[in-house]
Amino acid sequence: MPKKKKIKKKLKNKIKSFKKNKIKASDKPQEKKTSFSNPDEKPEIKKIKKQPTEKRLYNLKDFVVYPKHGVGKITAIEKATIGDIDIQFYKILVEKEKLTLTVPINQQSKLRPIASINQINKCISILKTKPKIKRTMWSRRAQEYDQKINSGKIYELAEVVKDLNKNTDIIADQSYSERQLFEKAYERLKSEFEAVLKSNPEEVQKKMDKALGRTSIAEEAQ
Repeated sequence: MPKKKKIKKKLKNKIKSFKKNKIKASDKPQEKKTSFSNPDEKPEIKKIKKQPTEKRLYNLKDFVVYPKHGVGKITAIEKATIGDIDIQFYKILVEKEKLTLTVPINQQSKLRPIASINQINKCISILKTKPKIKRTMWSRRAQEYDQKINSGKIYELAEVVKDLNKNTDIIADQSYSERQLFEKAYERLKSEFEAVLKSNPEEVQKKMDKALGRTSIAEEAQ
C-alpha cells in the first residue's frame, strides 16, 4: 500500500510540473508577438489615413470645382520657393467670375473633381421633383440656400435650383433676393453641366429648363 501511494504522488508531481512548463512555454512567444506588432501597426495606419487627403494630383486643363467660386480650369501647375520651402500650386481660371485662383497642392482639400455622368443624371432627376416649400422666414431660408450653393456639393446645388425655380423667366414672379440666389445656383450648376457633358451653354440651358419645366418670356407671349 505505501509503495502504491508513493508511485501515485510521483505521477501527480510529474503531471503538475509538465503542465507548468507547458503554460510557461506558451506564454513566452505571445509576449514577443505583442511587443513587436504594436509599434509597427501605428505608423502604417497613420500613413494610410493621411495620404489620400494630402494630395490628389490633377492635370493641366482638368476641370475642378472650388466650392465658393464654382467650376474652374487648371491653366498651369507652377513652383515657387518661399524661404527655404519649395511650394507647388495650381493656377485655376474660373471663367464665369473672371477670376484666377492659386491653390497649393498640399492645401487642396476644398477642391473636388467635376461630377460624373451618373451624378449629372441624378441632378436632372432632382430638378424634375417638386420644390420643397418651407414656412420659415425668408432671411433664414436665404442663409440656408447660400450655404448649400457654397458647399461645393452638386446635389445640394440642384436642390436650391429646384426649390427656387418659379417655372418662368418673368422677373415679377420672384423677389430680388430670390432671383439673385436662383441665378447664382443656376449658373453654377449650368457651368458644371457644360464641363461634364462638353456641350455649349444653349444646349445645357434647354436641358435644364426642360427638367425644371421652365418657360421663357417668348413662350409666355405666344
